[in-house]
Amino acid sequence: MNRLSTAVDFEKALNAEQYAAVTAGEGPLLVLAAAGTGKTRTLVYRLAWLAAQGVPPSRVLLLTFTNKAAREMLERAASLLTTPSSGIWGGTFHHLCNRLLRRHAERIGFASNYTILDRDDARSLVGRCVKDRKLNHREFPKPDVLLDCVSRAANCSRSVEAIIAERLDEADVDPDAVLKVLKDYAAAKQRLQSMDFDDLLVNGLRLFVEHAGEMTPYLDRFLHVLVDEYQDTNPVQASLVDRVAARHRNIMVVGDDFQSIYAWRGADFRNILSFPDRYADTRIIKLETNYRSVPEVLAVANACIRGNPDQFQKTLRATRSAYQRPLLAMVRDGGEQARFVVDYLRRLRRDGYAPDDIAILYRAHYHAMELQMELTRERVAYTITSGVRFFEQAHIKDVLAPLRLVEHAGDELAFVRLLSLLPGVGERTALKLWQSLGGRLPATDEVTMGRITRALKGDAVDAWKAIARVMARYEPMGRHASVVLKGFVEAFYERHALNTFENAEQRLQDVDELITHADRFESTEALLSEVALMTNLDAEADAVDKQDLKRVRLSTIHQAKGLEWPAVIVLWMTEGMFPSPRSVQESADGEAEERRLFYVALTRAKTELCFCVPAVRRMRDGGVMPCEPSRFITELPPDLLRRQRAGFY
Repeated sequence: MNRLSTAVDFEKALNAEQYAAVTAGEGPLLVLAAAGTGKTRTLVYRLAWLAAQGVPPSRVLLLTFTNKAAREMLERAASLLTTPSSGIWGGTFHHLCNRLLRRHAERIGFASNYTILDRDDARSLVGRCVKDRKLNHREFPKPDVLLDCVSRAANCSRSVEAIIAERLDEADVDPDAVLKVLKDYAAAKQRLQSMDFDDLLVNGLRLFVEHAGEMTPYLDRFLHVLVDEYQDTNPVQASLVDRVAARHRNIMVVGDDFQSIYAWRGADFRNILSFPDRYADTRIIKLETNYRSVPEVLAVANACIRGNPDQFQKTLRATRSAYQRPLLAMVRDGGEQARFVVDYLRRLRRDGYAPDDIAILYRAHYHAMELQMELTRERVAYTITSGVRFFEQAHIKDVLAPLRLVEHAGDELAFVRLLSLLPGVGERTALKLWQSLGGRLPATDEVTMGRITRALKGDAVDAWKAIARVMARYEPMGRHASVVLKGFVEAFYERHALNTFENAEQRLQDVDELITHADRFESTEALLSEVALMTNLDAEADAVDKQDLKRVRLSTIHQAKGLEWPAVIVLWMTEGMFPSPRSVQESADGEAEERRLFYVALTRAKTELCFCVPAVRRMRDGGVMPCEPSRFITELPPDLLRRQRAGFY
């Protein structure tokens, strides 16, 4: 193997723990990277070190949970090398499976140009299955509930029947009817040659299970497999990794069992705990030197997580100088908590903290209701980490519909969405027309396009003619996506938006950004695949990036994972609010996961940390209910916190 030169002195650039992980030899390696210890830096330098040792980039696979994370790691690794390097397979598990399925989907009954359904597409399709069964859709579970059953079964490697029994146990619904609808949904996806996000993972694993011989070249190819955030893998992802790495066994997984907080979406912390059992010769390296937080914050973090039974023991060590103990604010109620937080924000601002240096975290969105009202009354600017992602917005999906159709003539969902935009045309009419066309719309076929024109009435006729002219100009090769998008907006969608949305200008600006974005891709297929693969775990969506981020950030703790701020405030640290009673009751590991969530919350703080504990909670009938401090607070040694009372008379 040819070594690639690097100007980096690895031993000098890394601490002893990181250096041991980066330069580890062959074989299975478990890197337990505690909060703030340089996990990403370690992965980046590992990639660069492998290249410097002569490992061909094309023989390295990097798996992450966002495409953005993979791109940043690969770019940073490349910047460390003086000799250009490219060719590493890097991306999300979904991205890897999509790449493999595009080559081998026919082995499991799909064409290579299958369509990827996003959440809205899947919701529409399963809703149609309910209607086709002539079920009372008002009383039957909504599409989101049905899709949740499908997703849980896929991600947890359990039967749909078991999930239905568990998920809909208290619902007044016939489980057999639900199962029939979900079987119809699976059949419809097969008929439409479509896969949803969960199908990508399940079907990607199927290739290795059912067609192992054909996948052997990939086992040979990937000499080294690196996995980020391994504690967040579900059973399907863990099994996929084990199979891909089976030949060479040079697998490096990086994660922190202390930060496994996504069981509700299928993540299984036992994957990381059992790694040494599955790989008996595993070498374990712990990263415990923390560069983020002051010692007083880390003292609370170390104390809180000791209460969990099953875990790899780690102790965070600070590199920063001593500061002051975190604050425990004992307040009268939720309203007083809100007023205290506003005052505390002003105090932080006087001490030199900028608004975007501060995050207010909570277990559930409704915990921040009173605070949001108080912030609005006091004219404190804030932003909430939530909402619809850019590519999931209705107007973005609308303008992508004609592009999907010209690329995939059999995309029924795109056709129905596009026709339903026309004046006087509903979903039922659009679907009936689609069926009359034989389930295909060749955009350059004037006869077929003319049949649609003759079937429409009123204003819809001229609107369709304008759209048809745009679609007819499409050429499959090259960068023609932006041409179709721009033409569609000019011919139809701009007027439609102005007549439909109260914030039309803002939505059209989003569309303009999409058109600009489209020119970055070599083909329309590449653009559409990227759009469909934008997962809900990609937190920095374009729509959020456009907002003014120079504001105080409000966020659930789940959405704050991976981020950090100089100052962090945690709301409603009381029993009944945090830990979540439902989470504790529904799972044997519920309390342990809630404690891990608390650990994640407090380790977001660099310098200032404050916990709010209301004494009473206002009820719907106007009364109050006494609150006890959260067990996560009472478990802490009292001398780790300083206390303040507010709002008591």
